[in-house]
Amino acid sequence: MPPVVIELEDVDVNYGNVKALRDVSIKVHEGELITLIGANGAGKSSTLLTIMGIVPSVKGNIRLYSEKINNCSSEYRVKSGVALVPEGRRIFPDLTVYENLEMGGFNRSNADLKKDIERCFELFPILRERKGQLGGTLSGGEQQMLAISRALVSSPKIILLDEPSLGLAPLVVEEVFKVLIKLNKEGSTILLVEQNAKKALAIANRSYVLENGRIVLEGTAEEVKNNPQIIDSYLGGGLK
Repeated sequence: MPPVVIELEDVDVNYGNVKALRDVSIKVHEGELITLIGANGAGKSSTLLTIMGIVPSVKGNIRLYSEKINNCSSEYRVKSGVALVPEGRRIFPDLTVYENLEMGGFNRSNADLKKDIERCFELFPILRERKGQLGGTLSGGEQQMLAISRALVSSPKIILLDEPSLGLAPLVVEEVFKVLIKLNKEGSTILLVEQNAKKALAIANRSYVLENGRIVLEGTAEEVKNNPQIIDSYLGGGLK
């Protein structure tokens, strides 16, 4: 069994008096593509933000390759190999595409960074054409490609993706998912939060289902996909 990259053990997260996560336990092994699915407000994004240290946990443990990182800063987690592609992309609109990528690789040597930027241009050729263009002038799909590339150039041990298909045209979604499949086949470890449960389960190795901040099901993607009761109960009456 490959080593565990990220482990959440009985994690609780509160927003004031509201419990966002309750006793959440998740393991992501090296080389896996894991999807976290559930209804809106189930706690999916909170899980990713907690792994990044943006939202603090109030109970439980978070480990990166067995190292407890509960009290570590977000900057430390990034430097240690955790990369987040946030919901809404959050690229730097007033920086060029190339400058956005340089920001993503702030902890890399120039030679390694240039090599990885070139790799991103091969994955998303449109970014090469747009490299001198301001990020804020890109289309939504191009911004999503840039957000993924910005994560990649940090040389992550695990990539956290939050709703990468949100607001994108179907053809762009297909292109983004093809890249996720390629990255995973090349060895990238990915934890994916995705509104399109059917598409997420189609590319994932395993899946966790969240309801009201709790993990209510875990198993292979195939097991989750073929469980009508779970799909009906937790994914709004069917896969989208």
